[in-house]
Amino acid sequence: MIRVLLADDDPLVRTGLELMLRGADDIKVVGQAADGAQVASAVREHLPDVVLMDIRMPVMDGLAATRALTRRGAQAPQVIVLTTFDEHGLVLEAMRAGAAGYLVKHTAPEEIVEAVRRAARGEPALSPSAARALIEHAATGPGNRTTRARQQFALLTEREREVATAVADGLSNTEIGVRLYLSVGTVKVHLSSALAKLDLDNRVQLALLTHDAHPQP
Repeated sequence: MIRVLLADDDPLVRTGLELMLRGADDIKVVGQAADGAQVASAVREHLPDVVLMDIRMPVMDGLAATRALTRRGAQAPQVIVLTTFDEHGLVLEAMRAGAAGYLVKHTAPEEIVEAVRRAARGEPALSPSAARALIEHAATGPGNRTTRARQQFALLTEREREVATAVADGLSNTEIGVRLYLSVGTVKVHLSSALAKLDLDNRVQLALLTHDAHPQP
């Protein structure tokens, strides 16, 4: 059972999301927060696997709340930013804050449900527009970002770099195992090691760094 916390300052949105997620047999809404400042205590109380996080909230916004959660390390739940704001800058900021996904609120209900499942598996959950923002980020204006990313990428072993490249290509752990002739368990070991060496929180951030290190011409 995937445990979900809803963080949104609009009670109607929280109610709608709970009703929608209730239709999935493998998902349970375990708590709610009406502000980003309430998220940390709600996570400690309810121990969710995934947090659906709005961006614009009073007192503390969703991006600050996401940063605070990802500092918890391995104990942090996966965060999916769910917002009405479809801006490329916000997508990148959310990913760098440690979010595992970014969806706009007009996303179809079945896609939100599947995004929760993907995030719970440690996979990215991005709306098409968010995915385009990351692609455009990787393809434009590298500058000093490329140099810094290559310096960090050089810290990895050859196998870790291969896993990171596969992550940047959007492959799941199973697909990476097939590509590199590794077991899923071994893929997870290399992935965890790469994240630890680079001080990253999740595979989305690893994909960003990999794209930065190898910008497309």
